[in-house]
Amino acid sequence: MNVQNFIHDLRYSDLPAPVAALARRCLLDLVGVAASGRRTDLARIVTNHAARQFGAGEGRGARMIFDGRRVSPVGAAYAGASLIDSFDAHDGHVLTKGHAGVAILPALLAFWEAEDLALDDREVLTSIVIGYEIATRAGIALHASACDYHTSGAWNSLACAALGARLMKLSSAQTREALGTAEYHGPRSQMMRCIDYPTMLKDGSGWGALVGVSAAYLAADGFTGAPALTLEAPEQQALWGDLGSRWYILEQYFKPYPVCRWAQPAVQAARDLMAAHGLTGTDIADVEVRSFAEAVRLASARPATTEEAQYSLPFPLAAMILRGRIGADEITGAGLKDAEVLDLSSSIRLVEDPAICARFPAERFAVVSLGTKDGRRFTSEWTQAHGGPANPLSDAEISAKYRGLAGELGDNRRQAIEALVTGMGTGTPAADLAELVLEPIGAAA
Repeated sequence: MNVQNFIHDLRYSDLPAPVAALARRCLLDLVGVAASGRRTDLARIVTNHAARQFGAGEGRGARMIFDGRRVSPVGAAYAGASLIDSFDAHDGHVLTKGHAGVAILPALLAFWEAEDLALDDREVLTSIVIGYEIATRAGIALHASACDYHTSGAWNSLACAALGARLMKLSSAQTREALGTAEYHGPRSQMMRCIDYPTMLKDGSGWGALVGVSAAYLAADGFTGAPALTLEAPEQQALWGDLGSRWYILEQYFKPYPVCRWAQPAVQAARDLMAAHGLTGTDIADVEVRSFAEAVRLASARPATTEEAQYSLPFPLAAMILRGRIGADEITGAGLKDAEVLDLSSSIRLVEDPAICARFPAERFAVVSLGTKDGRRFTSEWTQAHGGPANPLSDAEISAKYRGLAGELGDNRRQAIEALVTGMGTGTPAADLAELVLEPIGAAA
């Protein structure tokens, strides 16, 4: 199936049951992450910025996620993707070294609202799948053809343009122009700069969503932007030839913790090691981590901001060792000033392991060695983070993660969202779900 046909002709009945199930899982997880994202300074700044700078204009506009204020669809997509990106617990794919859903859900909601669409739950799930398939392939193609490591916004912008083309029923020619514009203007910002100097720039997905939604509207007005080389270059054709038969959405990982995925193998290794040997945080005197080079660059040991904590390896590892958890309380507010965690974090040694480096990015391993105060030493096996296709989180774990992240919604609203999402696929109108996700926190379910 070619790209334009896939975007416009895919139907819910074409989706294998596991693909539809993954779309529901992605949706629930993203909504939970967005709810927790409202706690961050980044989200507050960006949503207020969108309210001031991205007015609704001539149309009805679109509400920002868990905010309720109406802005332009471009502004709503930008704010929503930035909101999810602010709380680094959203899904990803190892070969893209980045994230698709963070931009897909906000773009979908922005078009849905701005165009006053009557979507049923099957169309919502189908659109989500289209977004993941376009974004993931575009990300793999970009990494294969451009030498720099770009942020996710560089390629998830194409998925946002694809959703606009489908939902606004653009022609095949307009769709091609939208994809070309999204690729050309997708923010090819330098991801390792954000790793080395963590700030609110994050993974570029807010700007990717802004570009992709803009590209669709521009194409609808006759703007030309084709070709998108990540889709159309001859050397990329094998990657796109299995649209509709191979499903990259099934290869997404889900994060147990709201920190960079590269730090999570070490966190998992320490957690497993402590459980296996009955160790507590008070037992630990010395920690060494061997991992791949990119993980070792997550070296911020005494983070002063949420962003520095999320792009740190030693800090969340110390929090897991001493507190047994890594959640919003550990990476915001008083958690950033926990003296015991900061002291242990500062003492952790990070070592680049060539054998582990050779397996990156397809596989991400860490080996953790713990020395105890009474002189014992325990060393883990090569460990991967939980939540990938090979060791997925269970449905119960995804539900528990969602409930923990969405607690500020209140029990009624949180439960209503989960019930609607888990029941999707019957052809039921989906307006109630949009209302629950778009109304501000504090509004009644």
